[in-house]
Amino acid sequence: MRILVATDHEVIVLDVEHGTSASADGINDRPTCLAADPQLQGRVWCGTYRRGVFRSDNGGTSWQSVGLANRLIMALAVSPTEQDVVWVGTEPSEVWRSADAGRTWQQSSDLETLPSSSKWSFPPRPDTHHVRWIACHPRAPERLWVAIEAGALVSTIDGGRTWHDRVPTGPYDTHELAIHPKAPNTLRVSAGDGYFESDDAGATWRSPSAGLEVGYLRSVAIDPEHADVVLVSASSGPFSAYTAGRSDGRLYRRLTDERWERVRNGWPEPANTIAPLLCAGTKGGELWAADERGVHRSDDGGRSWRRMVSYATTPRHLRGLALVR
Repeated sequence: MRILVATDHEVIVLDVEHGTSASADGINDRPTCLAADPQLQGRVWCGTYRRGVFRSDNGGTSWQSVGLANRLIMALAVSPTEQDVVWVGTEPSEVWRSADAGRTWQQSSDLETLPSSSKWSFPPRPDTHHVRWIACHPRAPERLWVAIEAGALVSTIDGGRTWHDRVPTGPYDTHELAIHPKAPNTLRVSAGDGYFESDDAGATWRSPSAGLEVGYLRSVAIDPEHADVVLVSASSGPFSAYTAGRSDGRLYRRLTDERWERVRNGWPEPANTIAPLLCAGTKGGELWAADERGVHRSDDGGRSWRRMVSYATTPRHLRGLALVR
């Protein structure tokens, strides 16, 4: 098993079994996002700042360019139901699809025809906006949700031929969206404006926050076995979430109809790391997290954590996390 971490200048390949880390070859621009292929062993995708999309078929050891050069890639999602299908989000906000593992690409219909688009804006660069996250339905190939940073969580049921705009009660600043295969219409969202969840594929939303001491959420993951066990990472705000040395990131865990619980076993007190990136493992109770200290693993549904691998050099920012089978 390998864990890949994208920093602001390289992709690091971490061997969990041997406790080693190495820089990947072939990524010649700043990486922005990662996505592992759930169907093909060893295949993983990487977006870059201006050089398009890269693909690895050997677990991240080496990479090849597979299109969309000169575009700023901000989000990737690999279809869980269709082999060789990958979705890409860019800045400015566009969605692209490849059905042949990156050999050719086709753009979806224009997102900016949606009524809410006139209000989309990324605060650090208010003249633009981008796709922050793409989530695929676990069973319906043409259904997906696309997060615009900032301004909307939009969706499609026909592979991007048409788009449905944000709903008034939904998240405004979605960062990540997690879906469990056992509950395909239940959406879990970490957002700049809090935690949101929906049981009807996003038609209506609620925002349970009891126990959350801070409201800026970065990442979200669900226990592979138990669809009701949710983990989120959070911080006191955007300026204390992402940069090593000046952050106050922390973890929270929640069971359905219960309060959020601060996770302290394996995390520093007081909180002084970035808000970690999270992803689900391969078996019940297994979850992974990455911060500037290294990659951490939980085998008890997020209650406790231990560091598995450290980096050769402490990164300042993390852009992506992927578990490669």
